[in-house]
This record gives sequence, structure tokens and C-alpha cells, in this order.
Amino acid sequence: MKKELVVLAVLVLLLVLSLAYLGFFDAGRLSRGAVNFVVFLRGMFPPDLSILPVAGKAMLETLVMAFAGTMLGFLLSLPLGALGTRTLFPRPVVLTARFVMAVIRTIPSLLWAVLLVVIVGLGPLAGTLALGVYTVGYLGKLYAEFFEGVDPEVLEAVRGAGAGRLHLARFVVWPESANSVLSQLLFMLEYNVRVSSILGFVGAGGIGYYMLFYVDSLDYQRLSTLLLLILLLVLLMDIGSAWLRKRYLLIY
Repeated sequence: MKKELVVLAVLVLLLVLSLAYLGFFDAGRLSRGAVNFVVFLRGMFPPDLSILPVAGKAMLETLVMAFAGTMLGFLLSLPLGALGTRTLFPRPVVLTARFVMAVIRTIPSLLWAVLLVVIVGLGPLAGTLALGVYTVGYLGKLYAEFFEGVDPEVLEAVRGAGAGRLHLARFVVWPESANSVLSQLLFMLEYNVRVSSILGFVGAGGIGYYMLFYVDSLDYQRLSTLLLLILLLVLLMDIGSAWLRKRYLLIY
């Protein structure tokens, strides 16, 4: 018990020092920030609903980007995750696959969008590819862990019966980890919907382009309309995801 209290005290001390370093205890700065926040909120209401046709089209583009990028990344992450599974492949293959996934995860999705705008040009294609690439790194890592979590005794028993890697993946690994795989896919789709809304900041399509324009022009009433649309979409995604988990996944 004493050891746990010491660890907790150290963590609290580190938190306090971190907050102090970041200016959290600067009362003057915080008070000015509170005033600015109130001014900002006043400028956002009432929302300007006249932009709904344009905003709705941009929101649809954002949703399509998120769906396409997520599914593209999902299809690539499955084989990459399998290659990163120690119980299925030799060490050199596993280390190479995991290194590739680590490199992909090191670069944030927004930076991937910048790179892909340079490569393929402005527009939603760059955003879709950025989401797809980041999804590969994120889901591939998780899937490798899920696949390795399958009971090794079962794998050895089936392998002893003469099954190859493909049969092991198809008839042992996948049935045991399918619920976790699909659950993380739904989470990744929700995440990419949120992320895709800001990829337009760097010219990668979606509603982010209009958000940046309204921020730069200090048009906060129109910005609030976009934020409300994003909130509505996120809530609908959460409801749909919860229904799918409850309806089809055993782990819900």
C-alpha cells in the first residue's frame, strides 16, 4: 500500500510540474483566455443556416472520404497485421511488417494529407488516401495483437494436423478474433469521420476547407453551422455504431 501511495504521489507531482511548465497556473493568461472565449461564443450565435446547401455537400464529401479511407485501410491492414503475427510467420517477416506499421503510425494523418496533396494534388483523393494510410498503421498494429492473442495450443494442434498458414488464419485466427477486428473497424470509422473534417485545412477536401475559410475571415456564425453539422454526424455515427455492435458483435 505504501509503495502505491509513493507512485501516486510521484505521478501527481509530475502532473503539477507539467501543468506549471505549460502555463496552467498563469492566472492572468487564463482570465484573458476566458474573456476571449466568451467573445468567441457570442460571435458564433445564432448560426448562419443560409450555408446549409454548401455545407451539406461538403459534409457528404467528408463522410465519403472517411468511409472510403477506412475501408481501404482495413483491407490492407488485415494481411499486414497477419504478417506481423509471431505465431504465424518467422521473425524477419514479423519485424519487417511491424516496422512498416510503426513508420506509418509515426506520421499523423494530417501530415499524411499534406504529403499526399503534394503527390496527387488538392482535393478529396488526397484526404481519402491519407486516412487509408493512417488506418493501415493503426489497425494493422491492433490486428497483429489480436491475432497473437489466439490460444497458441489451438494453433499448434491445428498446425500438427498439417494445416498451413492460410488455413490457420482462415479457420483458427479469424474466428477467434473476428469480433475484436470488426469492433475496432467501427471505432476507426468513427475516428476517421472526425479527422476527415479537418483535412481540408491543408487542401485535402471535405468540410475542413470551409472551416478554415470561416476562421480566417472571422465569420463565426457560419463556422458554428459547420460545427453543428459535424456534431450531428458524430452523434449519428455513435448511435449507428452502438446499434451495429449490439446487433452483430458478441463483445458488446
